[in-house]
Amino acid sequence: MLRAFIRFVRLHVWRLLCTLFFFSAGIHGTLGAALFLPKEPYRYTVLDQDLSAALQQFGNNLNIRINISAEVKGRIRGSMPDLPPREFLDRLANLFGLQWYYDGLVVYVSATKELQTRMLVFNLFPFESFKGALDKLDISDDRYVMRPAPGDGLVLVSGPPRFTALVEEAFNGLVAKAQAQPLVPETPPRESVLILFRGSSTMFVRNGLPGAAPPSDVPQQDGTSGKPEPGHK
Repeated sequence: MLRAFIRFVRLHVWRLLCTLFFFSAGIHGTLGAALFLPKEPYRYTVLDQDLSAALQQFGNNLNIRINISAEVKGRIRGSMPDLPPREFLDRLANLFGLQWYYDGLVVYVSATKELQTRMLVFNLFPFESFKGALDKLDISDDRYVMRPAPGDGLVLVSGPPRFTALVEEAFNGLVAKAQAQPLVPETPPRESVLILFRGSSTMFVRNGLPGAAPPSDVPQQDGTSGKPEPGHK
């Protein structure tokens, strides 16, 4: 019993430490596709180097493909602290006004001034379906804006070029799929007719509204047409 209790305590302590590590590493919400980077500090010694070259070397050292925009400019002067790779990348982004996005194959690095904003018009499917599709495709990224306008059928998308491009591609694909689906004709509501007999008079009630004349599609019964039979006055 004592050994089982010790194993139970160790397991929960380990889970708690793992949770604290992920929060301390700044991993919150959805960050596009999962970018698996080593947890060990990234040691990069530089005294004076072009920023683009340092980012390219970062990708080479970690064996990840990286695409650097021509608008990414600057020089790294002085030593950089030893940080885990993701924190190293975020530090460069904060220092030089950069944005980065991983689409599952390539890390795209762009300047903040390249941020793009799009307005998408929703009229064929709900926003929740669109957001769910982006989550399944690992496109969603909580760092960048994708906000619906209540009641207007509009969605604001804002972020780096690669992010907005993938969101638009997914949106256009869902629109094409929705337009290709055959339209189901609406069945007209069935009309309700009620006939009320009161002595010699007859009242027809169509969809809850009384009327003196019978509906054209209701067969008339003998003696209810209002016309005297032959031989009778």
